[in-house]
Amino acid sequence: MESIATVATDRPERYLKQLCSHLGRKIQADYTETEGHLTFDMGRGVVSAGEGVLTMRAIADDAESLAIVEDIIGRHLEGFGQRDNLKVIWQFVPTL
Repeated sequence: MESIATVATDRPERYLKQLCSHLGRKIQADYTETEGHLTFDMGRGVVSAGEGVLTMRAIADDAESLAIVEDIIGRHLEGFGQRDNLKVIWQFVPTL
C-alpha cells in the first residue's frame, strides 16, 4: 500500500535534511540533498525535494501500518514547518 503527499515550500532541501536527520536518531535514515529513505519497523518513507516542493511517499503492507508511517512523517514535518504553515495531506495511491 502506498500514499503520497506533496507540500509546497521555498525550502524543500532544508526540510528533507531536517526530517531525515531527526528521524535518523531512532530509525534507519539515508539521504542526499534531493532524496531521503526512511526505514520503519512497519513500513518505509521516501522524501524527495524538488523545485518549490517536498514530495513524500509512505509505503507499508497494510492500512494500519501505512497510517502509522503517514502520521510519523507528517507530524514531524508539520512540527518543523510550523512557521511556514506547512500542512501534510496524504492521498492513497491505488494499485493496479
